[in-house]
Amino acid sequence: MRLWSRELWRVAWLATLGVLLGWALGAPGLGLAAGLAVCLFYHLRQLLALFQWLTLHPQDEPPSARGMWGELFDRLYRYQKSQRITQTRLRATLGRIQESSEAMRDSVVMLDRHGDLEWWNSAATEMLGLQTAHDRGQHITNLLRDPRFISYFNANQYSEPLTLTSPIDERQILQYQITLYGDDERLVMARDITRLHRLEQMRRDFVANVSHELRTPLTVLSGYLETYSDLSDQLPPRLGRGIGQMEEQTKRMQSLVNDLLLLSRLEIDQGGKDHQPLAVGPLLESIRQDALALSGQQKGGQVPSSQLHSIHVSVESEAQLVGSEQEIRSAISNLAFNAVRYTPAGSQITLRWANLENGSAYISVEDNGEGIDPVHIPRLTERFYRVDKGRSTATGGTGLGLAIVKHVLLRHDAQLQIVSRPGEGAQFRCVFPATRALVANTVF
Repeated sequence: MRLWSRELWRVAWLATLGVLLGWALGAPGLGLAAGLAVCLFYHLRQLLALFQWLTLHPQDEPPSARGMWGELFDRLYRYQKSQRITQTRLRATLGRIQESSEAMRDSVVMLDRHGDLEWWNSAATEMLGLQTAHDRGQHITNLLRDPRFISYFNANQYSEPLTLTSPIDERQILQYQITLYGDDERLVMARDITRLHRLEQMRRDFVANVSHELRTPLTVLSGYLETYSDLSDQLPPRLGRGIGQMEEQTKRMQSLVNDLLLLSRLEIDQGGKDHQPLAVGPLLESIRQDALALSGQQKGGQVPSSQLHSIHVSVESEAQLVGSEQEIRSAISNLAFNAVRYTPAGSQITLRWANLENGSAYISVEDNGEGIDPVHIPRLTERFYRVDKGRSTATGGTGLGLAIVKHVLLRHDAQLQIVSRPGEGAQFRCVFPATRALVANTVF
């Protein structure tokens, strides 16, 4: 404000001086114009100096000036200096980021908001075959042309990684992960998981082979034990009890082997060949009968109905479910049998088939039993994970039921949702997308 006042006083002083000189010469108006012209010339000269400084010599010291122009030159110079310091720091930071990215074994590719290549490290050159001379500015899908990657890139849903073979070496397995940042820019990272993939394949083959090899000796052992069990009345009591326990444990091992074989098949086989529209109501009713039979077996056969579980089927949708009847039956049976095993006698269990508002549908198994602590829910689908090991052993569970459910649902584009609290029962809901829930008479 003080600088502005000084400039006004300077203009007023020049104008007054011009008027006085013009008055002495008999032309006060001409003198006023001359004084204002001098003032304009001064400002134009300073403006020209500013232009030349900024365009021709921006690194030099600013021109010397007084008043408002001097303050303006000084502020611009300080601003330029701070900007140069900031740019230097940013260049150094960017250089360190690029150096650290170069040291990484994983591929790092930076894309602009349109998906065009901006920068990548040397690992990306080795894994993805990107060439600096040709590929900069190209769209990523022009170079990684696998349809699965293109769908993954265009979906804009990158919560889960994508596993594919390398575009330059089919023996190499890469895991892609895309991250959004800035103004819709993307960071693509590719990791070599060939060794982990081979180890996982070896584990699957080992489990499948061992499980298959165990079936024959277990079948033979079970057959002889069954024969000896039929002759238990002719054996000493102690030997009879031992044969009964061996027969029980043999059946448990057979169940474990069968579940392991089923899991291996679900992991290795892509599936989809036997998918067809299924009537869910009759399927749930059949599972209900099996669950009631299991409830009676747990009570030793002939028991009053009041001691059995109360199992109901609720069909609230007329849609048919597209999928494998054998796999869906296995998944829902596991949920229903778990409800029978882990709820007290007389508990209510409901098998429900219903629609959701978004067009999807679900099959749920609900009970009013003891419930599950939420801390266990994220791990329930892990193999052999048990909430209560002692109780699971007593009920004959293998610890693989929910793992089988998870794999079956993955093969049907579905999700398992678990809602439970201690003392409030549990709900296991299998949610299928709208494409899997077809109304009657729909051509599949």
